[in-house]
Amino acid sequence: MPSYDFSDQVVLVTGAARGMGRSHAVKFAEHGADIVALDLYEDTDNLETHRANSDDLDEMLSSVEETGADVLPVKTDVTDESDVEEAIEAAIDEFGRIDVLVNNAGIGDFGLLTEVSEEEWDAVLDVNLKGVWLCSKHVGKYFMERNEGGKIVSTSSTTGIVGQHGMGHYSASKHGVIGLTKSLALELAEYDVNVNCVLPTGTNTPGVEETSRVYGSEYVEKAAELSGPWNIFGTGAIEPEQVSEAFLWLASDAARYVTGAALPVDAGFTIK
Repeated sequence: MPSYDFSDQVVLVTGAARGMGRSHAVKFAEHGADIVALDLYEDTDNLETHRANSDDLDEMLSSVEETGADVLPVKTDVTDESDVEEAIEAAIDEFGRIDVLVNNAGIGDFGLLTEVSEEEWDAVLDVNLKGVWLCSKHVGKYFMERNEGGKIVSTSSTTGIVGQHGMGHYSASKHGVIGLTKSLALELAEYDVNVNCVLPTGTNTPGVEETSRVYGSEYVEKAAELSGPWNIFGTGAIEPEQVSEAFLWLASDAARYVTGAALPVDAGFTIK
C-alpha cells in the first residue's frame, strides 16, 4: 500500500459522517491530516432524506480521533451558500488553513426521467452538483487568495460517463461533476491548484441498503440487471476504503501533474 504524508495538512470532507465520506476522513487522518467533517446529519434515522444521523457522526468522530488526528465537525447544508461559507470560516478559525477539499456529499434516487418529479430532480441536482460547485467555489477562492496551491477531489460516478436506467437525474448530476472538474482545473491552474474527480462503481455503503428499503429490493435488482454488473471481476460492490485510496493519491504530491482527470475506480464497469 502506498505511503502518503499529510502531516500539517487540513482536509475538509463533505458528507463525512458515514459511507465513503467517513472512509475518506479516516484514511486522511491515518496519514497525518487533521479533518474538518461537514455533514447535514439528523438526530434520528430518516430514509427519505438519505442523511446520516447523530450516531453515525459520533462513530466517525471516534474513528478519526483514534488515529490521533484532530477533527472539527460542522453541521452544514452544502446546498446553502451561507452554510458553506460559515463552515469554511470555522475551519480556518480552528486550524488556520485548508489544504484539501474532498467533495463527497451526495444522494441517490430512483425513478424514470419521464416520471420523476421536479422536487426529486432538484433534490439530487442540488446536493450532487450544486453542493460540489458551492464548496469548490469558496474553497477555490480561499486557495486563490492564499496562493500556496491546493487540491480539490470530488466524487462523480461511473454514471457520470454512462447512462443509468431508472437513475437519469443522478446520472445527469454526476456527468455535471466531471464538467465542473475539468473547467475548474483550467481556472485554478495558475494558482497551482489540482482539481480532479473519482468515479466509483457500486460501493458498499449504507445508501445501497437504504435504497433497497425505500424502493424495494426488486426495483433495485431490476435497475442493476438493466445496467449490468457493477464489477467485471464478479465480486459485487467494492468497499469504500478502496475508493479512498484514489482520493489519497489525487490529493498527494504523487499526483502533482494530474489535474482535470476523471478517474474510474470501477473494477471494469465502464469498459464493458
